Amino acid sequence: MKNLIIRLLANAVALAAASWLVSGITLQGATTSRRVLTLLIVAAIFGIVNAIVKPVVKVLSFPLLILTLGLLTFVINALMLWLTSWITGKLDVQFHVAGFWAALFGALIITVVGMIINAVLPEKAEVH
Repeated sequence: MKNLIIRLLANAVALAAASWLVSGITLQGATTSRRVLTLLIVAAIFGIVNAIVKPVVKVLSFPLLILTLGLLTFVINALMLWLTSWITGKLDVQFHVAGFWAALFGALIITVVGMIINAVLPEKAEVH
């Protein structure tokens, strides 16, 4: 449970960085607490999309992943971010990604921030 909360917070920080750095990614909210709540909701949806949809897409695109030496992964990540934006739009959550290029740059930022956060955070403690 603790690991799930840490991953949710890491996703929220990465999404916040992407919305701050990429002009095509918008996160709206009247107050700071509303924006934080929106970020946590979007991070949860993004985590679910990455857990359910992304593995299926990667398996179906495996030959292209090999052909592009893994560079297609960035496009898949962008599509997962774009799908998250579409889902949040249907749920009336104030998060929007305006187009493929914004999704691609956002996915790149989310990947880099996620890697940094995972490098800083300790590994899951083993229970003896």
